[in-house]
Amino acid sequence: MVVYGMQLPVQSQSTIYAESWEAAAGPGDLVEIARVADRAGFAYIAVCEHVAIPRRLAGAMSTVWYDPVATLSFLAAATERVRLLSHVAVVGLRHPLLSAKQYATLDHLSAGRLILGVGAGHVQEEFEVLGADFERRGPVLDETIDALRAALGPEEFPSFAGERFAFEGLGQKPRPAQARIPVWVGGSSPAAVRRAAVRGDGWLPQGDPRDRLPAQIARLGALREAAGVTDPIEIGAITEPLYVGDAGWDVGRRTLTGKPEALAESLREYGAMGVDQIQVRFRSRSRSELTDQMAAFAADVAPHLDLDH
Repeated sequence: MVVYGMQLPVQSQSTIYAESWEAAAGPGDLVEIARVADRAGFAYIAVCEHVAIPRRLAGAMSTVWYDPVATLSFLAAATERVRLLSHVAVVGLRHPLLSAKQYATLDHLSAGRLILGVGAGHVQEEFEVLGADFERRGPVLDETIDALRAALGPEEFPSFAGERFAFEGLGQKPRPAQARIPVWVGGSSPAAVRRAAVRGDGWLPQGDPRDRLPAQIARLGALREAAGVTDPIEIGAITEPLYVGDAGWDVGRRTLTGKPEALAESLREYGAMGVDQIQVRFRSRSRSELTDQMAAFAADVAPHLDLDH
């Protein structure tokens, strides 16, 4: 069965995907959307991370990027079952013990609903101002994931010894509620796919169109097998923008729109490729139109995503 989740609106407002109504939206809108996702059977809600946007990128990216730990903790108190995903946290910007403290607390407070999505990052100025290594961000992320595995494990006094980070004899409580926090690796570059294959519990592709996904999934599987990793991996995909029903307004030529059965038939292609979870995004002109779309998708499209239908 293919499950579905979504990156929340409002919390990140890049001009690539933000709708016009989000500019005036705020915490109340986020809470209502998260509650609808919770009731409607969404597997997760996701929040992205940027610390500070340089002026050269602010026009396209905007400077609206809510902090993922603060936002997901806030929404954890407003929801009951939906998983809480950082998509993605740029964990290479900070010491792994600091990230472990934040995300272990979030998992503890949410009764074990965290999925830790991580990525390498791409904004050089963010790294520079924080004293992080932009040029070596890939190797830094690899070691940070390994360190986080130790720091987010069951031990109150975890130990780790790497090239950049080392710690032992330092206790952190509260411990995560989960025995093993899932780590999903974001990105579609060769390095990101390899990182997901070798170190990830899940893979979050970024920008792969449908026709590229089968080759990427095959490469991921081959790399994972070559590394001797036998645990299953949760393979994701970001769908085209969606609109359930007849829009009656211009939703863009890339948007999948129409009757629920037709949408489900199209989206089942992802499951046939080997995708386990799809991240959906809906076109909307208001919060109420978005939540109506989410409810319609859950009621009329999602039940038909299973390949057996």
